[in-house]
Order: sequence, then C-alpha cells, then structure tokens
Amino acid sequence: MSGLHKDGDLTYEILIGCEIHCELKTPTKAFCACENRYGGMPNTRVCPVCLGLPGAMPVPSKEFVELGAAAGYAFSCGINRFVTFDRKHYFYPDLVKGYQITQYDIPLCHDGHVMLDGKKVRLERIHLEEDVGKSIHREDGRSCIDFNRSGVPLIEIVSKPDLSSPEEAALFMQTVREILRYIGVTEGNLEEGAMRCDANINLKILTNGTEYRTPISEIKNMNSFRSIRDACTYEAGRQLEEFRSNRQTYSSGFKNTMGWDDAAGRTVIQRTKNSFTDYRFVVEPDIPPVILDDAFLAQARSRVGELPAEKRDRFRREYGLSDSDAKTLTSERELAEWFEDAAKESGDPGKVANWILGELLAVRNDRNIGLSDLPVTPAHIAGLVNALGNNTITSRQARVVFAEMLKTGELPSAIIRKHAMEQVSEIGAIGKIVDEVFAENPAALEDYAKGKTNVVDWLTGQVMKKSRGQANPGIASELVQKRLADFS
Repeated sequence: MSGLHKDGDLTYEILIGCEIHCELKTPTKAFCACENRYGGMPNTRVCPVCLGLPGAMPVPSKEFVELGAAAGYAFSCGINRFVTFDRKHYFYPDLVKGYQITQYDIPLCHDGHVMLDGKKVRLERIHLEEDVGKSIHREDGRSCIDFNRSGVPLIEIVSKPDLSSPEEAALFMQTVREILRYIGVTEGNLEEGAMRCDANINLKILTNGTEYRTPISEIKNMNSFRSIRDACTYEAGRQLEEFRSNRQTYSSGFKNTMGWDDAAGRTVIQRTKNSFTDYRFVVEPDIPPVILDDAFLAQARSRVGELPAEKRDRFRREYGLSDSDAKTLTSERELAEWFEDAAKESGDPGKVANWILGELLAVRNDRNIGLSDLPVTPAHIAGLVNALGNNTITSRQARVVFAEMLKTGELPSAIIRKHAMEQVSEIGAIGKIVDEVFAENPAALEDYAKGKTNVVDWLTGQVMKKSRGQANPGIASELVQKRLADFS
C-alpha cells in the first residue's frame, strides 16, 4: 500500500493529501434559519441570507460551530477559542454571492491526526464554511441552478501529504467518514454528496542520484472510495509518463485542477491555478469574532465518546469477539450500543453477537429500516439467548420465538409461556416418553437388533415429536441409547 516504487530506472514515491468536505447534521443552515436537508423542490429553502441579498446579515449557528469542534476533538486537534470567518472570492455560476464564507487565517481546529492501521496521517486543519448551490445540466442543453444547498454547513478536513498510495487515500476517507458518522456529526451519505474529497497528488522521483517532484494535481469532487482509489492510481501513472516524456517538475504554488471521468477511467484537466493567489480572501465584515468558552467546548467534547477503533479493541477484549464480528458490530454507534446492552443482560455475548449478525441485521436490511424501528429491543435478544442457554427451549423453538418476537414485539418469556414451549429436562418425565415410544415401535427395535444404527436418531425424533418438541434433545438421545443397550 505504501513506500517506494520502481519503474525502470526511476524510483518514486506517491504523495497524496486529501481535502474532505463534509456536510454537518444541523437542523438549519450555517448562517440562517433555513432548513438543512437533502432534496426537495428546487429553490424552496432559501432566504436573503443564504442568497446573499443586500442587507442580509449572516449569523453562525451554535450547533454549526459545536459540531465542527466535536470533529476536531475526534481527530485529536487543537481547538481555537477565538473564531473568525473570512470571504473567499471566486466565480462559479452556483456561487450566488460571488464569495463563500469560510475560515482562512484562523481555522476552528488545527494539528490533528487520523490513524490508519497504525500509521498516523497528520491533519493540518479543520475549518468551517458554507456550501454553494447545485448546477443541474439538462438533456435539452440548458443549465439550471438549485440554491437549496447554498449555505449548508460544512467542515473541510485538510490532511498533510502523508498518504502514500491510492488505497491509503480511499481508506483515509472511509475512516474519516466512519468516525464522523459515529459521533453524529454527519449522515455521510456519499450518494447525496454529503462527503466529497479533493485529492492533491504528485510524485517524488529519484533518478541518477537527483530528486524531482512532479507538478501537483488536485482531483476535485470525488464522492466514492472507489473513485478516489481509481483516480489517484490513474493520475500517478499519468504523472510518471509525463515526467518521462518532458521532465516537467513542480513549481511552487502551481497546481493543476483535474476532474475524474469515471466512465472513461481517466483524469481530465479543468484549469491551472497558482494556489491561494487565485482567491481573494478578506475578513467577513458581517460576522464578529466568536469566543468559545469552557462550557461550550465541554459540550462539544461530550459528543465524541468512545471512537470505533477503541470500541473494537474493547469488544474483542471484553466479549471475546472475532476481529470480523467486532468490526461489523462497531461499524455504527447505534448497533454497537444495541449489542452491548444485549450482551450485558445475557450470559453469552458471543451468542448475542451471532443472533444480531446472523438474523437481526438481515431483517433490518430486508425491511430497510433502522434498529430503533424494529419491534424488538436488546432485552428481547438477551432473553432469547438466555432461554437457549438455560435449555428452556431448543434451537428450532428459538427460531419460532424469534419470528413471533418480530411480529408481535412480545418478550421471549411471554411467547414461551403462551405456547408451552418450556423444555423438559426432568429424566423421569422423558424416560416415561421413551418407554411409550419403544412400546409403540417394536419393528424399530427389531431393526436395531439387526444392526441398523440409524434407528437411534429415528427413535429420538419420535420422543421429541411425542413431547411436542419440549424434551431436552440431549437427554432424550442419551436415554434412547441407554434403553437400547438394555434391550440388546
């Protein structure tokens, strides 16, 4: 995934830094009271503030800043208590104001890191900013603009160029998304554009004892892990070939802006720019500095809690889960908490995990609903596992109980009582049924005497049938074998 690569006489490293734009899960937009949600009829959730009309005054929402600070704490960032906003001027059709409210000199968060399988990827900053509108290009050749997204709250997470392969770049975005979703900062729906990644990539090449750097390419607006991996893979190869053909090298501040053509499987140059000199940053005159006090920062920190990697390690250690099971059960905060609540009520966390992973998640996915929308709770699964562990019901009965739990929402204990499913383990009672089965099936006993050993399973099945499935199958089998030994 990383390190040095050889291509003929060239030795090279891939250098990748990512800028991830993430929509925050706030009820309103960043600087106004318009509703913050995806979709809907175009241009219906707009106001003078998010349209930048003359005289409109933007006011940063408390939750906008709080969620940004929570993200900073999740990535071990320092948090600036003195928060200011700036205007970044550029001219795109979907930027209604001709500038974007962002942070330039003083970002909210600075100097954090993300751990990728033991490797520390440094973060330069996390800053707050607003989203722009959305251009819609119609089949008839006309372009329309929807400003519902204009003013949606974003954080931009900027890494150092510490990623050394396309696979690492994809894993970086995947890990960032997992953590931000886990702490409730974002929905992170990639298909809705709630997270988008710009990857800055170039090569460090060593040939004949001399080191060169290829020009940086910024690949814009990728919203899937696969596209990040494929785009960086293609661009690394393209830069290598370009270096071989014309020895073009890095010039300070110069950057190619590229797009990723997924259908063609190649990057496409969009423009060139000279870093920040292409933008005109000025202090946002309509938003005074914001001072963050101890109570505000404590509230932001409280949102973080135990992160996925920490919880994964603890689940393996405390509950004896496999790496695969621990990873799945900690993929969502709700799922992890659901499992742990059930595990604490049960004497067998491993079986709880099996029922959740093997049965409950299949039902949830089939119905396309959340865990909280299911009619069962952690207490239901714990009760079912305990009933199995206490030999109150058989495995076959457990599936019947599970199905009825999903249908009625009743607890396992109530279902077991209602259907008289309690497993009989008393030897005398089961022995009486064994005697009855033997008396009713003399032909089976004759077959056993002739050497047909499969009679054991058949007779045990008859005992289970006669007991309406309530006999402990282990005891029933043991008594059948003992009685046959006496018979022979």
